[in-house]
Amino acid sequence: MIDKIVSYFSYPFVQFALIAGVLIALCAALLGVSLVLKRYSMIGDGLSHVAFGAMAVATVCGLAPMTVTLPITIIAAVILLGITSNSKIKGDAAIAMISVGALALGYLLLNIFSASPNVSGDACTTLFGSTSILTLSKSDVILCAVLAAVVILVFVLFYHKIFAVTFDEGFASATGTNAKAYNTLIAVITAVVIVLAMKLVGALLISALIIFPALSAMRIFKNFFSVIISSAVISVICAVIGIFIAILYGTPVGSTIVAANIVVFLICLSIGKISKKA
Repeated sequence: MIDKIVSYFSYPFVQFALIAGVLIALCAALLGVSLVLKRYSMIGDGLSHVAFGAMAVATVCGLAPMTVTLPITIIAAVILLGITSNSKIKGDAAIAMISVGALALGYLLLNIFSASPNVSGDACTTLFGSTSILTLSKSDVILCAVLAAVVILVFVLFYHKIFAVTFDEGFASATGTNAKAYNTLIAVITAVVIVLAMKLVGALLISALIIFPALSAMRIFKNFFSVIISSAVISVICAVIGIFIAILYGTPVGSTIVAANIVVFLICLSIGKISKKA
């Protein structure tokens, strides 16, 4: 088995898949901790459905998916943040409204205008992921690496500000931090990660990459920095394991990665309960 796994490293498609998978998992984990602590973890679900709708528009118009999906998802993230700041519409209602609306409109457009003979199959592939992560080109990997580098750089440069608005937005504003601007920044880079992750796990499973590593790390660690680091490690390990299992046994890549995250979460949950009793 080990020899078989090592032999796969010689194939470019495996190398590309691992690079993209590790970068996406790392970015999702970094943002996931802040989003979970701010009780905003389901923003990933809402934005992923917006990305699905945008991808449907790109498909119908014959445009490159990334050129349409990325800007529309970023705009939706900013709009969603503005809506949730309005007391008349609560955060969960705003996410549900945008999520369901974008999903329905995207599927409607695909059915009305798409020339594909298998609309349901195409939609299912986009929603639940496919083997597309194993057919990435060099240009896809470069684009993924550039966007991931931007996300990681932003997180590192503004780590202290993100930490402040995550734990006490009111206090951060009182000390001169523009909380609204940093919340917008978090929303924008979340949108970038969502678009990247669609190739890996599909639109409906993206939230798992954001939520599970953060929750797993929180079962064991309490310090913010420790949770961030351990969450990133857990996310990357699960992505690598999921990709290799998918390659070896022909399982869906996205679902396999999510399953790996669920197993790790249960292990961390058990460790956390045992450590409390000790």
